[in-house]
Amino acid sequence: MIRPYLTILTFLCCFSFYAQEYFPKNDGVVATNTNYTAFTNAKIYVTPTQVIENGTLLIKDGKVVATGTSVSIPKNTKVINVSGKSIYPSFIDIYSDFGIKAPERDSGSGRSAQYEPSRSGYYWNDHVMPENKAIDRFSYDSKKASEYIKAGFGTLNAHIQDGIVRGNGMLVALDSEGTNANRILDDNSAQYFSFSKSVTSRQSYPSSIMGSMALLRQLYIDADWYAKGNSKTKDLSLEALNKNKSLIQIFAAGSRANLLRADKVGDEYGVQYVILGGGDEYERVNEVKNTNASLIIPINFPDAYDVENPFLASGLSLSDMRAWNQKPANPKVLAENNIKFALTTHSLKSPKEFKSNLLKAIEYGLSEEKALESLTTIPAQLLGKQNTIGSLKNGTYANFLITSGNIFDKKTTLYENWVLGQQNVIEDMTIKDIRGDYEFRLAGEDYKMSLKGELSKLKSEIISGNNTLGSKASYSDNWVTISMTTKDSTKQEFVRIIANVDSDNNLRGTTIMPTGNEMSFFAKSLKKEDDTKSDDKKKSKDSTEKVFPVTFPNNAYGFTELPKAETLLFKNATVWTNEADGILENTDVLIKNGKIAKIGQNLSDNSAKVIDATGKHLTAGVIDEHSHIAAASINEGGQNSSAEVSIEDVVEPGDISIYRNLAGGVTSIQILHGSANPIGGRSAIIKLKWGESADNLIYDNSPKFIKFALGENVKQSNWSSYSRFPQTRMGVEQLYIDYFTRAKEYDALKKSGKPYRKDIELEVLAEILNKERFISCHSYVQSEINMLMKVAEKFNFNINTFTHILEGYKLADKMKEHGVGGSTFSDWWAYKYEVNDAIPYNAAIMHNQGVTVAINSDDGEMSRRLNQEAAKTVKYGGVSEEEAWKFVTLNPAKLLHIDDRVGSIKVGKDADVVLWTDHPLSIYAKAEKTIIEGVTYFDLKRDEMMRSKIQNEKSELINLMLQAKNKGLKTQPIKKKEKEFLHCDSMDNEHHEH
Repeated sequence: MIRPYLTILTFLCCFSFYAQEYFPKNDGVVATNTNYTAFTNAKIYVTPTQVIENGTLLIKDGKVVATGTSVSIPKNTKVINVSGKSIYPSFIDIYSDFGIKAPERDSGSGRSAQYEPSRSGYYWNDHVMPENKAIDRFSYDSKKASEYIKAGFGTLNAHIQDGIVRGNGMLVALDSEGTNANRILDDNSAQYFSFSKSVTSRQSYPSSIMGSMALLRQLYIDADWYAKGNSKTKDLSLEALNKNKSLIQIFAAGSRANLLRADKVGDEYGVQYVILGGGDEYERVNEVKNTNASLIIPINFPDAYDVENPFLASGLSLSDMRAWNQKPANPKVLAENNIKFALTTHSLKSPKEFKSNLLKAIEYGLSEEKALESLTTIPAQLLGKQNTIGSLKNGTYANFLITSGNIFDKKTTLYENWVLGQQNVIEDMTIKDIRGDYEFRLAGEDYKMSLKGELSKLKSEIISGNNTLGSKASYSDNWVTISMTTKDSTKQEFVRIIANVDSDNNLRGTTIMPTGNEMSFFAKSLKKEDDTKSDDKKKSKDSTEKVFPVTFPNNAYGFTELPKAETLLFKNATVWTNEADGILENTDVLIKNGKIAKIGQNLSDNSAKVIDATGKHLTAGVIDEHSHIAAASINEGGQNSSAEVSIEDVVEPGDISIYRNLAGGVTSIQILHGSANPIGGRSAIIKLKWGESADNLIYDNSPKFIKFALGENVKQSNWSSYSRFPQTRMGVEQLYIDYFTRAKEYDALKKSGKPYRKDIELEVLAEILNKERFISCHSYVQSEINMLMKVAEKFNFNINTFTHILEGYKLADKMKEHGVGGSTFSDWWAYKYEVNDAIPYNAAIMHNQGVTVAINSDDGEMSRRLNQEAAKTVKYGGVSEEEAWKFVTLNPAKLLHIDDRVGSIKVGKDADVVLWTDHPLSIYAKAEKTIIEGVTYFDLKRDEMMRSKIQNEKSELINLMLQAKNKGLKTQPIKKKEKEFLHCDSMDNEHHEH
């Protein structure tokens, strides 16, 4: 009996599918055109590289049947002669939220922070929503569709722009006359990602870029574990993520820096994202190219700044000024480097702004062929839809534009945009183009008139003598209507004109004077002798506007070319070796191949650049054990442990603080996570190689460190009472015991050989237990310092460094016994309650007890003068000058486990050295040269020269901006920007644009 039922069911299903065509219609006469339509005598761009002159485009049932010069036109075909016009494929925007309402957060959800997920049956983090489907929230927006159609678009790829994992997208044809069944070309077109949290959830984690990156890493690990059938619970999010793996994976990075971060995560888990950039890829185009990623590029170019006020203009940064000048060339630079990219309207206020920005990109060197590719064939290829959209090849959808000529010409009119074979009229094709200059005579007076703008939104300018008269114009069906004021401005009188266009584009008609009298009207069209050559000349002139060269980094004091290592010979210096040799007078130091090659007197090397260091001091570079410069974010405070995050993910190589630190003789720093939670993130140990990429700043084979924290910050003394565990110092201790117990169990399971789910957080904590990772702990109060040493000893490891450690003098003997170092401030105290017992003798007392002591900054300003901070320990405690200098060189190197490479001047060590104009502990000392691995990254003479060069460049840019304003181009006001210095307690809530 089963088979007959199945047969009947199949028949009913088939009937319901096919019967819809035969449903009775009760809403009027319905007629479907199944005939052919042929467009003849057109210049047809089948693809950007395949162009047919005087060809025919034949379509039927919403698809292209044929294109060519000898297309056979069937009987009963509707033939449209488009002689002199061009046909292009309609544009595709691969990144939009068309038809999808912007997500909103529920109101009245209270003050309490949310740490747990709000959903059951899904992934533990609310910001991960791969199960979301754009089609479930889609509602066709006819008004918005009209804006896109007028801008030349026929197809949009839309998704829900909310969350870190956003679910899948949908491909929509802008067929306003059709139904969703027809216009939705693919309801599962791509899977979308970003670094930005969902606006609909208050779940705290993640609160930083590095947290988003860590979450994505753990998500991919969990998805793989789940796919192998290891999970005991059902997770709809992981199922959806795995199901969507075969789709194109699109990542909304929004900036070059985040583009590189997104690609880094993708590479780790075998995912090649298509990445939404930020328009600043030209700054590091080689790095972008090395990702092998295809890009989606917005063309929302910044307006010039209004720089008429010299005082306000003086506050503009060179990098912001350069962005205005350089960003329009970004598409050109990408194309020249063979980086595949699609263009998008994303970040524009309206699609109608798209064409003007596109033309600007072309003026700045983007070829018209590449521009057309980026809007047609490339987005189609990225979506895997090259056989259906993006070209006018046989079998593709009939999505095409009919224009008056070259679509990338400012004067070209877009007449029609056909989508799925349905006509959308934008301008009447039969109407004559009357834009241009005219002259006419009226009541004995001569007038000049200019008509410009879109034909449907015509703008007029009428001049009589030296007077520009108020005027308005409209144009329809080859009739123009004009109204203008009389020459006598004291009278509110108007002249009205209505005229028809003759075959020579002259205007003939009737004038109605303010008195009501009528007279004939004739306006002669002023045709330029060679309009085409004039346009080409203008375009050539525009395209030669100066684009300032990119530097490394692309801001003030950047290098035009990255500096290279040199062979350097310092002669007759006072050398602070930090070794047993102590301080050597009148000594030479040879630097070769990035290393310290020789130390002695009367050295020579024919290949060396000789530097006279007579009367000057040569030291190892300053090392800051505790810094927060050069990072996009510092705290991941969304959970009480964030061991899974890493500062290495968010190093910012363009931070001007790097250059300023070089000017203070600093060559290496540890960028520490903040103190928002007891277990913070992993640190980044970097060399301040100004101009290099983020990856090239990080020490190779870098020692592994992590930030822990004690005290007021982690128990959230100054936070709302609605905060997470722990909220007492007792709770902090129990949190450590709990996490290390879990890590110990995890590590035992991992080593047992049994199956286990990889957990990045517990992997990091297990490294501490296995003495493979070292703790630098934010600390103040004696009791807590004792507590953490006991916890460490309970689990058989040592704390590496107590940083701040302002009560270290109270238990220096115990610190020595435990084997922990102290990285402290020279003389900070009483800036909050838990440092009321701090004293400036702290460093000296710890040092005298045998503790390895360093002076750190924890401050972007102080880090530039650590040499002076070290000098304070000579006053407070009587530490010798030589030992005090070690507090900012060799001792922090020891604490960071890099003293085999840096921290002293010794043969074989890295050539990270500073030449000082005076005694390095003197307030008068300046770093004359700061050298890292034989490369001079700071030079006092270059700095002086750069100041003048920067001023000249800014002046030139200001003049260009004034010219832009005088041309009537839009400007933006200058907003005061101040450099933000991140600290231990800095939180990053808006991290997606870093």
